[in-house]
Amino acid sequence: MKIHLTSVFVDDQEAALRFYTDVLGFVTKHDVPMGADRWLTVVSPEDPDGTELLLEPSGHPAVAPYKEALVRDGIPAASFAVDDVPAEYRRLRGLGVRFTQEPLTAGPVTTAVLDDTCGNLIQLMHSA
Repeated sequence: MKIHLTSVFVDDQEAALRFYTDVLGFVTKHDVPMGADRWLTVVSPEDPDGTELLLEPSGHPAVAPYKEALVRDGIPAASFAVDDVPAEYRRLRGLGVRFTQEPLTAGPVTTAVLDDTCGNLIQLMHSA
């Protein structure tokens, strides 16, 4: 068994697509119209057949309180692996990304947390 698909709820699918591709560097895997919304997934360019991230519309009434609670408590909605957290932090800061946690090393793990501009906190991490 392996993880095929996971999702983050986004306030605006088009804005999310721009952020996750143009800023974070993912590539579009599926973009299928589904009424007012889309089946919109992105993947890592390093693993185009790997786990897909669904940029899921935030329309369900339970989503807003859920997302607000996570952000208020500083809890990331997802975690992405990177090779070098401080380097990725500097690259993304240079692109105007807002971080809620600068790179922090705890034992063998280094993390940083960013605001994805779509209502979520996202953790970057590397484990030595």
